[in-house]
Amino acid sequence: MTVLSRPHGGPSRTRLLSPTLDTVGAMITGALVEPPRPTAAEVEAELTEHIRALAGPDAVPRPEQLAAVQAVVADRQRTLLVARTGFGKSGVYFSATRMLRNRGWGPTIVVSPLLALMRDQVEAAQRLGLVAETINSANLDDWSAIEARIHADEVDLLLIAPERLANAGFRRRVFDMLLAQSRQARPFSLVCDEAHCISDWGHDFRPDYRRLRALLDELPPWTPVLATTATANQRVTDDVAAQLGRGHANTGTLVLRTSLDRASLHLSVVDLPDDAHRLAWLAENIDDLPGSGIIYCLTVNQAETTAAWLRQQGHRVAAYTGAVEPEERLALESGLKANDLKALVATSALGMGFDKGDLAFCVHLGLPPTPVAYYQQIGRAGRNLDRAEVIALPRPAEDAAVWRWFESVSLPSEEICLSVLARLDIRQPTSIATLETSVNLGRTRLGTLLNILEVDGAVERVQGGFVLTDGSGPAWEYNHELAQSLRELRRAEAEQMREWAGLDSCRLRYLRESLDDTEATDCGRCDVCTGGTRHHDPALELVTAAQHLLRGTDVGIEPRKQWPTGLDEPKGRIKPERRAAMGRSLAQWGDGGWGPIVDSLIEAADRGERPEVTEALVRGLAGVLKRWTWGDRPTWICPVPSRRRSPLIGEIATRLGELGNLPVFHALVANPGHPGLWQASQGNSAHQVANVWGRLDVVTAQLPTDPAVSRGPVLLVDDEADSRWTLTVAAWLLTGADAGPVLPLVLRAR
Repeated sequence: MTVLSRPHGGPSRTRLLSPTLDTVGAMITGALVEPPRPTAAEVEAELTEHIRALAGPDAVPRPEQLAAVQAVVADRQRTLLVARTGFGKSGVYFSATRMLRNRGWGPTIVVSPLLALMRDQVEAAQRLGLVAETINSANLDDWSAIEARIHADEVDLLLIAPERLANAGFRRRVFDMLLAQSRQARPFSLVCDEAHCISDWGHDFRPDYRRLRALLDELPPWTPVLATTATANQRVTDDVAAQLGRGHANTGTLVLRTSLDRASLHLSVVDLPDDAHRLAWLAENIDDLPGSGIIYCLTVNQAETTAAWLRQQGHRVAAYTGAVEPEERLALESGLKANDLKALVATSALGMGFDKGDLAFCVHLGLPPTPVAYYQQIGRAGRNLDRAEVIALPRPAEDAAVWRWFESVSLPSEEICLSVLARLDIRQPTSIATLETSVNLGRTRLGTLLNILEVDGAVERVQGGFVLTDGSGPAWEYNHELAQSLRELRRAEAEQMREWAGLDSCRLRYLRESLDDTEATDCGRCDVCTGGTRHHDPALELVTAAQHLLRGTDVGIEPRKQWPTGLDEPKGRIKPERRAAMGRSLAQWGDGGWGPIVDSLIEAADRGERPEVTEALVRGLAGVLKRWTWGDRPTWICPVPSRRRSPLIGEIATRLGELGNLPVFHALVANPGHPGLWQASQGNSAHQVANVWGRLDVVTAQLPTDPAVSRGPVLLVDDEADSRWTLTVAAWLLTGADAGPVLPLVLRAR
């Protein structure tokens, strides 16, 4: 989120690349050559022809499509089109591009957020005879050839990710050339797809999108600019329109909004007690759902587990997440489009822009944290169908935990922002890896924050890292009001989703009203409107089998092999004999098996309550140990000391010791003189290691006195493994005291 504010404008860093003599002359004289405009009749006739080529011989343009193309192509007015999914927003800029190219214009640049969106649009654009190319992280080897084709005016439509706008080489080789040509005979047009990403208030804010604002300021005033989105309430709409600016003739951005009703969507909620029942319900009902569809999950682990379960039950599904390689994602998308798969079990990685007109159902195993995100995802279904099923299986406890985590990592604090800026120099670049050692923020979030600071003009990306800007512009300041408003908005949106799941009124109307659709009325199709329900209790044997899967899938804990860079001590590679072995966890954060039970135990321990470790939990841990393929059986158990959870960890160690007839030795102790902070509050590896290094000690008097025991494998018991650095340091200490191989076992892993 952008919490640093700085006025837009200031000196441009753009350098023109090899401008032609005509361009130089035009720049010297101040003459800007505006191309001819089509008439309103020409726009309508050509749009009709294009829509039929895209959607079929009987298709006719929607009034808003005509208004948008007229505004962009003929009136040259900056335009924001807010229209429901499946409306045909891409048809607007495909048609506009065709009209402009037919009149001698340069290419259309489409800034688009996801690879799936780009792939679908490249294919669709070909129906109008448009040559479409994409430059993104998945086709690095093709960049030079594509850029050469752009220079040769052989590309009609270029799709790029917003991150390309941050690449100085791309700006120099492509945009500077297009800007130079736009001042004479061959101007280009610009499209911002999924424009809600520009806004702090949008559900999928991406700071690189805001670089468009600086680019817009450099364009000739007649340059066609179109922004589109399906998921913008009035707050987001106003924000995006303001960022698009006033454009030609200083007229301001034209905003076109359509109704968000989708007559094909039939919404329903199935309320079940736990994930075992939810998985069993899916297994029983998926084949009764029409056609093929998407099953959405909130986490990668949940998507993979759900896909494995459904495949085990004989269903043709696959997991689609951010962990899947780009080539495999393309194959999975193709498999769903061809109906070779009944469903993709997906995270939000399969979202904006995925286009399958006959997608017949959308099931949510758990809910996203905002009505906007939910509407975005269900909009994948029923685009070219009379009926599509939209079914939600809420996970109240698990969903809330995931939402809280998303909120906790979303906003950088003023202290963090100040610590980043304080460690940057105006001349000497500082890398992200170096910043990690002194700034308590994970690498991904640190990179995002630096992006925000760069977009806001506080820092500059250079070879070797980042530097402070020269300070000639207005000073930046932390926007406390915006940060607080965003926190309150996220919590309010989460409350809306909780309320939506238990509605006794029209579900689609609620979603439309949350998006400020002034035409919202009862849909007459959802389970509340019709009084119908998809709820039933699944077969007990399926519930039992699902529970067995959820509680019988072991979670591996990969050992750390290298200390973080930038630390004085420890540093370098961790010798194999000083590392922890491959560990195991009973539960994974957010899972529907042991997860809720473990979560409640840890929460109780944090409140200072006495842990109630049940026999069932101990048997679950015993099952993990039984399935563990180790060379030699552990000879003793060592609990990890914890300021809040030592009673819980100690109880687990004791119960396992009694069960396996293993002695428990408290050989690890916390150094009382170490000012350690909560490990959970440390944002990156450098801080996590520094926080635990020196906090733990080995008391040799507490080691087993029998060398055959002490040098045998030790079961290291802890509450959870997040960064894994506590386990890594504990193993390093124990092996340094001649203890045997260290086998970490934890209740919960992230």
